[in-house]
Amino acid sequence: MSENINTEASQKFPMMPVAPLGIIAMRGCEEMGKAVNDYLTRWQVDNSTDEKLHSFYGSEANGFLIRANCPRFGTGEGKGMLLDSVRGYDLYIICDVGAYQCTYELYGREVPMTPDEHYADLKRIIAAVSGKAKRINVIMPMLYEGRQHRRTARESMDCALMLQELVSMGVANIITFDAHDPRVQNAIPLNGFESIMPTYQMLKAMCATYDDLKIDKDHMMVVSPDEGAIGRNIYYSSAMGVNLGMFYKRRDYTRVVNGRNPIVAHEYMGVDVEGKDVFVADDIIASGDSMLDLAYNLKQRGAKRVFAGATFAFFTSGLDAFNKAYEEGVIDHVFATNLTYATPELLQAPWFTQADMSKYMAFVIATLNHDQSLSYLLDPWSRIEKLLSRYRANQK
Repeated sequence: MSENINTEASQKFPMMPVAPLGIIAMRGCEEMGKAVNDYLTRWQVDNSTDEKLHSFYGSEANGFLIRANCPRFGTGEGKGMLLDSVRGYDLYIICDVGAYQCTYELYGREVPMTPDEHYADLKRIIAAVSGKAKRINVIMPMLYEGRQHRRTARESMDCALMLQELVSMGVANIITFDAHDPRVQNAIPLNGFESIMPTYQMLKAMCATYDDLKIDKDHMMVVSPDEGAIGRNIYYSSAMGVNLGMFYKRRDYTRVVNGRNPIVAHEYMGVDVEGKDVFVADDIIASGDSMLDLAYNLKQRGAKRVFAGATFAFFTSGLDAFNKAYEEGVIDHVFATNLTYATPELLQAPWFTQADMSKYMAFVIATLNHDQSLSYLLDPWSRIEKLLSRYRANQK
């Protein structure tokens, strides 16, 4: 395993890094930070020597990981602290604003950290760097306030404001995954912003979970859950060589429930799904109500199996509805990445599989650290073709 990783790394990173590499895994990202660090410390520039992929370590004890902390007072106020030097480093800060498992004491009560508080801690760490790092890069898998990306009334533009604020604090590159609307980068047109799609990893997880998929137009379809997700589902259907259908949502625009206009009905457009496996891809599963509505609708139309894929799966209303839908045969499986927190109950659910993104993130960090192009990582088309070719060949 390590030999293959080293060979792959040596082909991708022939140049010296632009600066010593340092990684700060914010609270809630410790596991991802450790996995990324493990990949980076194993990769080498040349297999014939002991020279490491990166010439400098963040610290001897922790590899590239740099220790940081954001302690809080009893009133909820906090501060950012760096426990290792960052002077001259090419610094990568990994921040999961959805890590609600993190808690702190507030007036004697234990309360969960919200996205606002994770973002505030990120700014505290950047402030603690105090301009001493060579470069600061932020890896924010789920973009903070990414769903508040446009103005439809007299309301705040939180995501655009966040991007501009980070840039004003000296952040050179902002890396996110599957931004709700990547056009939000127009708020910082002169700065680095990348929205990376986990398409390959999702398909890899699906192929590893099921060995009986017939990925062709006669046996499988991709269905977009709404018009906003049509772009990612077009990519899936094109890569898989299957037909595409789409639902659109009829909403009640006279009311606002839980921050949004409630959905009245899902209307389907596309070819018949009867007897076919259906894959539905979206960026976020929040409560999951919409995804379950689609699954019931597709089953009523005669779909054979329904698979759901989401970059971020939160299940804010719990798992009971999905457990029931699985037991009733309405939804067969849900695939999501490990880019945000998942409860132990979710990880143990028989209908759920995580796609590991740690190696992908390590490649992104190593590529940027060597000032190389990200194009081969941003477009996984050739890797998907190889994956599906191997999968079909193994079925023969």
